[in-house]
Amino acid sequence: MRIFLETLHVPAAFLGAVLSAAGTAQGPRTTLAQINAALQAGEADRALALAKSLPQGGARDAEAQNLECRVRFTLQEWDAAANACSEAVELDQGNSNYHLWLGRALGERADRASFLSAFTLGKQVLVEFEEAVKLNPRNAEALSDLGEFYQEAPGIVGGGLDKAERVAAQLDEVDPARAYQLRSGIAEERKDYGTAERELKQAIAVSAHPAFQWTVLASFYERRGRWQEMEWALHDCVAAAARDKTAGVALYDGAGVLIRARRDPELAAKMLEDYLAGWSITEEAPAFVAHHRLARLLEQLGDRAGAMREQTAGYAMAREYAPQEVKY
Repeated sequence: MRIFLETLHVPAAFLGAVLSAAGTAQGPRTTLAQINAALQAGEADRALALAKSLPQGGARDAEAQNLECRVRFTLQEWDAAANACSEAVELDQGNSNYHLWLGRALGERADRASFLSAFTLGKQVLVEFEEAVKLNPRNAEALSDLGEFYQEAPGIVGGGLDKAERVAAQLDEVDPARAYQLRSGIAEERKDYGTAERELKQAIAVSAHPAFQWTVLASFYERRGRWQEMEWALHDCVAAAARDKTAGVALYDGAGVLIRARRDPELAAKMLEDYLAGWSITEEAPAFVAHHRLARLLEQLGDRAGAMREQTAGYAMAREYAPQEVKY
C-alpha cells in the first residue's frame, strides 16, 4: 500500500520544501492558522510539514508546539505528543489549554505504561488538569477532564468521587450538559445504573447540541448490553445531527459505539460516510481515522473497492498512522 501511494502523490521532500518556502514568505501567524486548519481537516502530514517550516525562537513557539502536540495526539503518537505539549507549557505556563492538552497526552501514556510508570504519570496528569482549571475556572473541557479523572482514578493518585461531585457543581455554572454527564459517570461508578441513565437523559434535554449526548447514552446502553436501546439512541443521534451541522463528531462517535459492539455495520458505515461528507470535520474525530474505520466496515460488508478507496484516502492524509482498534 505504501509503495502504491508513492505513485499518487507529490514526493514528501518536495512538498516540505514548497511548504517551508510558503511559510517563510507569509509569516508565522498565517502559517499557524494553516496548521490549525490542516489539523481540523485531518490533514496530519500537511500540518506537520507546515510546522517544520516555522522559524525557531519566535514569540509564537508555544502555540506551534501545542498544535504539533495535537497533531501527534490524533496520530496516537503519545510520547511525541507529550513532548511537544510539555514544550508549549514551558514556553507559556499561563495558558489553560496548554496544560489541558499536556494532561491528556500524559494520560494516554499512562494508559499504556507499567504500573510504576502509570502511578507517576497519573499524578502528573492530575497536576496538569488541576492547573488548567486553576488558570481558567470556566474552561468546560478542562473541568470535564478533571472531573472524569477524579471519577475514574484510584485514590492513591488523587481520584475520588467526592472530588468529582465538586467539579460537577462547578460545571453546572459553565456547561450543564457536561455536569449531568459527569454525574452519570459518578453514579455508574457507584453501580447506580438507574441514576446514571436519568442523568444522561437530562444531559440530552439541556444540551444545545444533543447529538453528542445521544452517543454517550448509546455507549452507556452498550456497556449494559441493552442493544435495542443502544441502536434507538444512535438513530436519535443521527436525527439530531441532521438538524445540527456542527454535530458531525457525534456521527463519528456513534459509529465507534457500533464498531465496538460489533453491531449494524451498515449504520456505522453510513454515519462515517455522512461525517466525512459534511463540513464539521474536526480534530476530535480525525478524518484519516474515519477513512480507515470506514475501510474496515466496507471490507466487512463485501465492498473491497470502496475499502481500498477509503484506505487510500486515509493514508494520503497521514502516511505514518497505524490504524488501531476503537478504544473508549
